[in-house]
Amino acid sequence: NELGKVTDYLVNAFAQLQRAGADFGALTANTAHIVFNEITERCSLPLISIVETTCERVQALGFKTVGLFGTRYTMQAPFYPSVFSRTDVKLVMPNEQEQAFIHDKYFNELLKDVFLPETRTALLAIAGEMKERHGIEGLILGGTELPLLLRDEEHNGIRLLDTTRIHVDRLIEEMLS
Repeated sequence: NELGKVTDYLVNAFAQLQRAGADFGALTANTAHIVFNEITERCSLPLISIVETTCERVQALGFKTVGLFGTRYTMQAPFYPSVFSRTDVKLVMPNEQEQAFIHDKYFNELLKDVFLPETRTALLAIAGEMKERHGIEGLILGGTELPLLLRDEEHNGIRLLDTTRIHVDRLIEEMLS
C-alpha cells in the first residue's frame, strides 16, 4: 500500500526530527493530510495541521460558510470536512463537474508552472457560482499552487484564504512562543 509507505516514511522522518531536538513538526501540503491522523497516532512529536490552522482562521474571521478548492483528493477526502464538522462553519465543495475541472487544471497546468488568465477567470467563476448557490464568504485555497494563480485577497466579496500563508503564520507564531 503506497499510503502506508508514505505514512511510515513520514513517521520515521518526524521521529528523527524529534531526536534532533525539534519541538514540533508540520505537513505543509493539504493533500498530504490524507495521512495526518495516522501520523499523529504513531508520532509523539506535536504536529501543527494546515487544515486545523485554516479552520481556526476561518472561525477567527467569523465566517459561517466557506468553500474549498484543491486537488480532487483534497476536495473529496474526509480530512477537511472532519475538522470543520467540529465547528459551526459550513464547508461546501464545488460540484462534481467543477471538481473535475479544478483537478484537471491543477495537475495539467499549475503543477507544470502554467498560469493562464483564462484558468484564473474560470476558477473565479466557479467561486462566484458557489457564492450564489451556498453563500460562501470565503474560499479555502487548499493547494499550494492555487495562490500563485489566485493572488488577490478577495474576489467579488469572497475572501480567498491561502492555506500556505495561514499555516506559515501559525508556524512562525509557534516558533516565537
